[in-house]
Amino acid sequence: MTEAYDVEFVERGDRNIRFLVRGVTPAFANGIRRAMVADVPTMAIDEVRFIENSSVMFDEQLALRLGLVPLTTPPEGEFAEDDVVTLSIDVEGPGTAYSGDLVTSDDLVRPADENVPIIKLKDGQRLEAEADAVLDRGKDHAKHQGGVAVGYRHLQRVTVGEDISEFEEQEAQIIRGVIEDDGELVLTSEFDHDLSERYPGKEVHVEDVPGAFVFHVETDGSFDATDLVTRAVDTIDSRAADLEEAVQL
Repeated sequence: MTEAYDVEFVERGDRNIRFLVRGVTPAFANGIRRAMVADVPTMAIDEVRFIENSSVMFDEQLALRLGLVPLTTPPEGEFAEDDVVTLSIDVEGPGTAYSGDLVTSDDLVRPADENVPIIKLKDGQRLEAEADAVLDRGKDHAKHQGGVAVGYRHLQRVTVGEDISEFEEQEAQIIRGVIEDDGELVLTSEFDHDLSERYPGKEVHVEDVPGAFVFHVETDGSFDATDLVTRAVDTIDSRAADLEEAVQL
């Protein structure tokens, strides 16, 4: 019998989403988080060939910087994990070389942001190089982690009690994330994360909602946040299918 999960989006943008999942265990929630960080393949520069580098940085330092430039990752099925996309850069000073100066051999794989600084070149200095980008997973190298901030926490339910005595000073009660108030989901940023601001003069009780977790996901631009979540769930489903097949042999 298939478990029924309830999913509700609290915030939804291209690179940032916040969503609530009900009906899961802490272990399952952590499995989703780990899959987003470690199991979803992304494109990243893996090897750099320098033709000319007269900047103040060693080749190895520049290769590291180029490897950390986020690249867009094509839809699933477009590339295999042994495919290579070549990017080149040719910049002469004075001026700064940016990620937007990288020229790609395939428009599906390009810098996710064009304003990432690589090196500042002085007059007469030049950087010319070719780089190979490959598809790999975050569990093999951090540069392939498309999720730069992936976390979750229990949904917390707020219950408003009696009035505080007029002779008692109400203290700040800081809470971050999302609360459930009379069935409504409320971002704590709306009241500066302080329950005393939302419920002045009231006693407030907070408790975790069992089996309900709020995920906050931010990507580096390799793909949008919704796509990252979907691909992560697909990897879990694929591994579960592989395990089911293995135990039936």
